[in-house]
Amino acid sequence: MATGLILASSFVLYLHASLKRMKMRRHRVFLLCTVGLCVISFLHYYKALHYVSVLRELSAPYPNIKSFIMVSGLFWKDRPFPLASTEPSEAHPFSMQSFSMDVRRSMEVEELFGSLHQRIVKLQDDTTSYFVRTKAGALCFREGTEMAAPKEDRMVSSQRRMLQHREQEHTFPAKPKRGKRLVKCVCRQGWHGPYCGVPTMVYHSSLPTKDRLTPREVPRRIINAININHEFDLLHVRFHELAQAVDLFLVCESNFTAYGEGRPLQFLHLLLNGTYDYVRHKILYVFLDHFPQGGRQDGWIADDYLRTFLTHNGMSRVRGLRPDDVFIINDADEIPAQEGILFLKLFDGWTEPFAFHMRKSLYGFFWKQLGSLEVLSGCTVRMLAAVYEDDGIKLRRREYYSMPGFRKYENDTGHILVQWSIGSPVHFAGWHCSWCFTPEGILRKLVSAQNGDFPRWGDYEDKRDLNYIRELIRTGGWFDGSLQEYPPSDAKEPMYAPKYLLENYDRYRYMLENPYAKKEALTER
Repeated sequence: MATGLILASSFVLYLHASLKRMKMRRHRVFLLCTVGLCVISFLHYYKALHYVSVLRELSAPYPNIKSFIMVSGLFWKDRPFPLASTEPSEAHPFSMQSFSMDVRRSMEVEELFGSLHQRIVKLQDDTTSYFVRTKAGALCFREGTEMAAPKEDRMVSSQRRMLQHREQEHTFPAKPKRGKRLVKCVCRQGWHGPYCGVPTMVYHSSLPTKDRLTPREVPRRIINAININHEFDLLHVRFHELAQAVDLFLVCESNFTAYGEGRPLQFLHLLLNGTYDYVRHKILYVFLDHFPQGGRQDGWIADDYLRTFLTHNGMSRVRGLRPDDVFIINDADEIPAQEGILFLKLFDGWTEPFAFHMRKSLYGFFWKQLGSLEVLSGCTVRMLAAVYEDDGIKLRRREYYSMPGFRKYENDTGHILVQWSIGSPVHFAGWHCSWCFTPEGILRKLVSAQNGDFPRWGDYEDKRDLNYIRELIRTGGWFDGSLQEYPPSDAKEPMYAPKYLLENYDRYRYMLENPYAKKEALTER
């Protein structure tokens, strides 16, 4: 009996120990599975977050913009990106928090457009009907022609009026024979020439071949290249002024300032959040991901390299170019007028390279400076490649006659290269609005300026004071303490400011009226 009890007890203990070992084994298996899942999840997260690190992304020769945006969104997702505002973009000082974005939105945009910094664009022909055949039979530029019939035409018989009632539109106008033109276009004010397609700024320009101008059968394509830092209001102005005439905007942004300090990709964020949706189909984004060697010591190296990279990278991604398409490179504060660009697009017979005479303003269009700023800005695509080696800074230097390919280009084309300027010191062909920001925007420009245009006012603490900057705007003074004499300026005068600004006066009032002079006048009252 005792032996049986002992055996039974031993069996129970053995069974209990076995069950305990099995339970521990199940716990161990469960624990191992849990740890395994955690490791797999961590590795998956690590791969998604760090497949291309932020530092590697910013320093790589051809960075992956998509992964950079995803990483940025993961870090900043609790700080939503502000949508387009009706307030001036410089009204609020920049902070990193204000430029976060929604990851899902950026991924959707990337799916639609691919990697923006690598996207290839094929130029399409402009099919707009710019010319029209009038009732009298004249071939005229639609925008520059008064379409009302002349007095003698109103006196013809009823039958003839019925026959001439329909206007015959032509996408490609035929070139008339000289001396055979029996009817003329009736030009509206500001337009000239037998086709009413020569704007005043060209009519009063230095163009030596005004008597040889003829409409083109197919319009040229216009490419406008610019570098952007924080001139976002002026960028809106440019797009609205030129969207009808320009076929492609090359917009270059860097994650370095001209001084060599890091900066966020603000324009990229604005492009992805819908701010520029109205013109996004005409924008090719160029991303400069590195700072040129020696640019910190010599700021002119950095300044020149911005335009070199913009042209090389941007033009290499454009397909379908024709030799007589037009390339124009501007600074962000240089805005050509639409009429001059349309003339280049629609007429043959002008020479190259060409410049623009621009109305000069300081701090806003209310401080009009004497004379004009003449900026050499454009040429055909063929000349850009053959003479300037696809380098925009070489174009702006005015030294085409000393370039190695100059004579060969003349011989190959049979054209004599004669530089000319659209506009004159009296008849402006655009606007140059220098330092046209709020005080906060001017401060930002001071600290971002390249290390070469001395004195570099951003290095002086007193020049960075916002109250000091406001006083400069009020008086029109300069950082060296000097005051200029400005000619009288009125918002109603021709070429005071681009049309888009005047149509949105309240939104851009800080550029159209001197805000501090107005306060001073109220105080005196």
